Amino acid sequence: MNKNAITLALLATVVAPAMAQSTVSVSGIADAGLRSVSNSGLASVRSMVSGANATSRLVIRGTEDLGNGNSAGFHLEHGLALTNGTAASSTQFWDRRSTVSLASKTAGELRLGRDFVPSYSNWSRYDPFSHVGAASAGNFVSATPTGPIRSAFGSNGNTTVRANSAFQYLLPGGLGGLEGGLMLTAAGARSAADGQNKVTGLRLGWAGGPMGVSAASTTTENDLTTSGRFTDRALGASYDLGMVRVSAVVRQFKQAGAKQTNQLIGAWIPVGQGEIKASWQRADLAGQVGATVIDANDARQIGLGYVHNLSRRTALYTTYSRITNSGASVRVVPGGTSGMAAGGTSKGFEAGVRHNF
Repeated sequence: MNKNAITLALLATVVAPAMAQSTVSVSGIADAGLRSVSNSGLASVRSMVSGANATSRLVIRGTEDLGNGNSAGFHLEHGLALTNGTAASSTQFWDRRSTVSLASKTAGELRLGRDFVPSYSNWSRYDPFSHVGAASAGNFVSATPTGPIRSAFGSNGNTTVRANSAFQYLLPGGLGGLEGGLMLTAAGARSAADGQNKVTGLRLGWAGGPMGVSAASTTTENDLTTSGRFTDRALGASYDLGMVRVSAVVRQFKQAGAKQTNQLIGAWIPVGQGEIKASWQRADLAGQVGATVIDANDARQIGLGYVHNLSRRTALYTTYSRITNSGASVRVVPGGTSGMAAGGTSKGFEAGVRHNF
């Protein structure tokens, strides 16, 4: 056997085990549908939407086995708009998540990068519509109306969903159903006007048998105003009765003298190859922003949907949502004609297809 063949054989014996210990995968979701939105006193709008059942995305992730129950990994997630083929964000390519981590089966995980804040993770897990689509719980988490979110962040990016430059510690599995984590963000690269200068968060939960309960708190310092910190807290629980799984969750935002309390009750009902989803949500505002009293500016939303699984990866879905406003509230189902009068009603219906790859 010549020298080159021997060298290649030796290299193969070294490289093969190393490669076997590492995995990289590419996956994602392609989701598109048709939506019709009707706002009080305005013409209905029909359009194509992306990610109404699950956000369309491209995911690249990998892990490396370091031995003794330890591993390293990364997770990159890019949001897509299937309607026109563009990125979901015009400023961040890996807008949904971009993290690197070190994990131990016994000690937990250290994770660095852009990720969901604890309060959002705790809130969205109890939403039957997964915080997307016409009946999304996100319809009531917006900086548009005068309230604590707008008071804290204005039109700048906010921390109600994700935070940049985050350092997290996550508890390991095998703790009798206990789960949770801590989040801190690096503040050096940001200014006070960003509203994201310094974020601290905590999440703690427990799941056993059919029941789960969890709580989370996220605090943002150095927000847009000089009138104090922005707090975001969520407390929820779920119970699986077999024929139906139910959830209840409360999320409260506070900034200076303004407060917004969101309440949601949800249900998942398995039916043959599909699932019926239903939710009821309310947003109650209290206090004032500057001299503007916001006590009467509340809203209610009901959502009803059905997802039919054609296979393990492909599903058809349909969703109906109705939002009723009071006072100066003008919350709407996304995609309708703008300019609805305060106190109006917004209705939305959508149907689409989702494919996981």
